[in-house]
Amino acid sequence: MVVGSLTVECDVVVIGAGPGGYVAAIRAAQLGKDVIVVEKEKKVGGVCLNKGCIPTKAVITSSNYYNVLTQLEHMGISAKEVNVDIDKMRDWKDGIVDKLEKGIRGLFDRYGIELIQGNANFKSKNEIAVFGQSDVNTIKFKSAIIGTGSVPIQIPNIEFDNNKIITSDEVFKLEDIPKKLVIIGGGIIGTEMGTVYGKLGSEVHILEGGSRLISQLDSEIVEVVAKEICKFNVNPHYNCLAKSGKVIDNKVIVEFSEHGDDQTIECDKLLVVVGRKPNTKTLNLEQIGVEVDQRGFICVDTQMRTNLEHIYAIGDVVAGPMLAHKATKEGKIAAENACSKNTFMDNKVIPMVVYNDPELASVGLTKECAEKKGYEVMSDKFPFAGLGRARMFEKTTGFVKIISNKKNNMILGVHMVGPNVSEFIGEATLAIEMGATIDDIAHIIHPHPTISEGFGEAADVALGKSVNIFCPPKHK
Repeated sequence: MVVGSLTVECDVVVIGAGPGGYVAAIRAAQLGKDVIVVEKEKKVGGVCLNKGCIPTKAVITSSNYYNVLTQLEHMGISAKEVNVDIDKMRDWKDGIVDKLEKGIRGLFDRYGIELIQGNANFKSKNEIAVFGQSDVNTIKFKSAIIGTGSVPIQIPNIEFDNNKIITSDEVFKLEDIPKKLVIIGGGIIGTEMGTVYGKLGSEVHILEGGSRLISQLDSEIVEVVAKEICKFNVNPHYNCLAKSGKVIDNKVIVEFSEHGDDQTIECDKLLVVVGRKPNTKTLNLEQIGVEVDQRGFICVDTQMRTNLEHIYAIGDVVAGPMLAHKATKEGKIAAENACSKNTFMDNKVIPMVVYNDPELASVGLTKECAEKKGYEVMSDKFPFAGLGRARMFEKTTGFVKIISNKKNNMILGVHMVGPNVSEFIGEATLAIEMGATIDDIAHIIHPHPTISEGFGEAADVALGKSVNIFCPPKHK
């Protein structure tokens, strides 16, 4: 058979095997459809599994262990000559990724999902062309789900070379720990990676264009991290404009302005993480009439359906936060609708977590956003310094803050900064989805001693009845 000569047919074709795409494929197969997945990379799982969420959080975990081991003497534990082996750390991280990737492939096999490696674009409204090593060059489909993800945004005058000037896709391929690392972008990825390498021994400088870090989250919880991050040899610079980055004599020379003043900084590596953009340019969407907005996002309704009834889009290629868990939810919805179900993306809120030290977790409205929407707002918080579990972790600078509607005590938003808050932001998400009030949360018995007690305590503060901090009645 000539490579690239075969035309095949299926019920559902999924383009992209990331956290949205592979989930969509499995859900469609569960509903009895014949499914083909086309993925351009050798591994399934997308950026999240192979370059993003999983590997970054794995290395964050190992760098946290290293940092803790150097500070345990006052607890009676002496860990002398603690060293970092970057090769073993990378191998350990890769092992986690490999096991999860093989798990997805195993599920594909058990559900009878065909996986084709290659690039895809639309030939017509019911056909895609495939360019790869497979014999398949054309797939005829009844429904298609687009989940091709996103790619890093590039800054003018700074060319990525995947060695000295890198994106988040290459950040953990490094063969050594840079003595000096400059990061352009003080958002989620920039601060997480800055903290990792700062803990591992790098001198880190973050160049942020705005007046603060992680602008999409509640300013008060971010302020805690902005102070703590400096303890890990991370130096944030605000109101910066990156002008150029060039490799000269094995060093990277970065030119930028800070508060309008021109500056130059020399480093071993330059990491550019100023955001990502939807990966839709090569799909030939215009040719078949799929509507795309000015920023390249595919326009969809609440069923993840495009303006063509049988074509769906999910994840980073559609508007909204570029989060893996959002893509996963959208993938399920798209698959079900492609299988003649009638489901909707009608979630009230989507939680967000930043794995800094301490962690940040947020869901729902901030105080400022709630007030702009016309709510009469209550904002109440409980400090982790009042929790025994936080004392054990020696992470007492954080707090839980609840934003609620004064008229009916309905919870509008929850914002946390502290140890392991990523593990119970789900409770706050459920509370908002279920229309819970602060009275409902105060009524719940939280296990003791845990960090999750902070949520219940914050509700008690809002009701003026906390017994673990001084709390005179203030809301009626």
